[in-house]
Amino acid sequence: MAPTGGRTLRGCLTPERERFVFLAPSKLNLGLLNLSHTDVIGFHRRIKTTGLSLANLRSTFFPPIKAIEERKTAYVNGDASNAAGWNGSGLDSPADFTDDCAGASGESHETIYNVGSSTNIVWYECSIGRLERQKLLQQKGCVIWITGLSGSGKSSVACALSRGLHNRGKLSYVLDGDNVRHGLNSDLSFTAEDRAENIRRIGEVAKLFADAGVICITSLISPYRRERDACRAMMTEGNFIEVFLDVPLHVCEARDPKGLYKLARSGKIRGFTGVDDPYEPPLDCEIILKQKRGCSSACDMAKEVIMYLEEKRFLHA
Repeated sequence: MAPTGGRTLRGCLTPERERFVFLAPSKLNLGLLNLSHTDVIGFHRRIKTTGLSLANLRSTFFPPIKAIEERKTAYVNGDASNAAGWNGSGLDSPADFTDDCAGASGESHETIYNVGSSTNIVWYECSIGRLERQKLLQQKGCVIWITGLSGSGKSSVACALSRGLHNRGKLSYVLDGDNVRHGLNSDLSFTAEDRAENIRRIGEVAKLFADAGVICITSLISPYRRERDACRAMMTEGNFIEVFLDVPLHVCEARDPKGLYKLARSGKIRGFTGVDDPYEPPLDCEIILKQKRGCSSACDMAKEVIMYLEEKRFLHA
């Protein structure tokens, strides 16, 4: 390993003898060094016999360096296109790569937009679109928006659904309300305004996942119809699947997995959904999940959602 112009030369010694060829400026005559895997210790001595120490190999310019083993060539420094010739190494040639990228640079629309506080922006369209990504994944991207009271089991159903899709070879991602507040939305509180912004941001992220061809599963209370409908409006028609986890308040409060209902009843938490802040159930959602007398598990509920996805052909390209 030798430092060269801030970059590092790496050679891999195999039982067969290798030749390391240093392509350097004409004033440096380094020649050929023949090394075997048993002579690593003598590497520094061999470099010194050329009249150049490893410490002096650093320069502001150093042409490509290649290691040659029979017919295999791998460029380990510099741009291979600047080297003389291209060896049949199994790597694509620069010409092949150029052919792959022909017409793939995308297109910038001429229209200038002002969006919110952002001014003078354009929309840049990539040459690889949603349909091509979906064909690659063999599925259709969508957003499954699970809404319901705290303690209704939204996160459990979301994770069970993601596991069920994974077992079927389908790619999904869960955007859990609490998880997102650990990072992207850590600057938001639980005021009505911040809750609306929390949902808007998650809706925008979910939209990107769906556009990538991923089945995005959101799990958050999202108590107001207005915010849920705004997220639906972000999506193309049919790709927003609202799932209402219809579990009565008294059942959720009896569970109280985080102890939040108790804190809200005691007045230690203000504006808690279901206690002193309303929850507006969906009026026209795609799926309603209810606990049945047999006490439906999260997996049972997840299967209902998967049946819907199968029926609507989301699990096929």
